Amino acid sequence: MKKSFYKISLVLAFTIVMVSCKRNQCHECHYDDTTGNEVALGEKCGDELENLEANGYTDSKGTYVVHCHGH
Repeated sequence: MKKSFYKISLVLAFTIVMVSCKRNQCHECHYDDTTGNEVALGEKCGDELENLEANGYTDSKGTYVVHCHGH
């Protein structure tokens, strides 16, 4: 019984660490404007990174697909 509890606790702890580490990752982001030029958005992290990847970047000319790359 103790071994099972230990194994479950270890798996749970590992999962929590991996999820929190992924959330804190930062990546360089950019989008391509209407003329095809790449526009750098700089390094984005956490919720801001997730939001940009999910919803894109919006300015007065429209909404663009954002591409983010790890270091």
